Amino acid sequence: MAITTPPRASVPKQGPMDSLRKTSFWAGVLYLITFVSIPTLILYGPVKEAGYIAGTGPDTGVLVGGVLELIVGLAGIGTAVVLYKVLKRQNQAAALGFVGSRVLEGTLLFAGVASILTVVGMRQAGVGAAGLVTGQALVGLYDSTFLVSGSLIPAVNALLLGTLLYKSRLVPRVLPVIGLIGAPLLLVGTMGTMFGAWEAASPPTLLLALPIAAWEFSLGVYLVVKGFRPSPITAGMAT
Repeated sequence: MAITTPPRASVPKQGPMDSLRKTSFWAGVLYLITFVSIPTLILYGPVKEAGYIAGTGPDTGVLVGGVLELIVGLAGIGTAVVLYKVLKRQNQAAALGFVGSRVLEGTLLFAGVASILTVVGMRQAGVGAAGLVTGQALVGLYDSTFLVSGSLIPAVNALLLGTLLYKSRLVPRVLPVIGLIGAPLLLVGTMGTMFGAWEAASPPTLLLALPIAAWEFSLGVYLVVKGFRPSPITAGMAT
């Protein structure tokens, strides 16, 4: 008697991601990439010391920090560019505002990195003690540009993107709510730093910045793992 084996159940092949899913996926990836600059808080430590420009030693850590911030600036702009074609269907003016805000954020971030790299270049050129004042001025310029690009503008970003996502329901509403709550808290932290109530890296500032960080990270993870929810504004965009 012939022994027959039952046919194997066919496993359906995964089809390629549609354009809408690709949009959400890459937007999420870019959002997660913006967190790679966290180590710069440590990597930039030496360059902020008063005698750095006249000292000796390796500059690798500072240079790595500069590269990470450049990546973050490009990724931040990328998030707005990638999302624009979807968000403009909800509100084109707000979507354009988000792109403009992200570009301004990246531009100021690049300017800050340029000031840090100039300090490193002066040190490597051996300017010595004669460059101490200039070096500290450039570090101060970095701190000022970062206060705007790393604190003030992200609050604007959260208000614009949070409103667009809340109204469109492209993601669970709890996510943009976190951003909309975090935006004014981040503004309070920024104003407190500007008016000397606390230092830029002090516990109050970091605590007030946590909701925005949670908003951006959770949004990135959701877009990578789940993608957009069905929404009237995405009708006809799946192909």
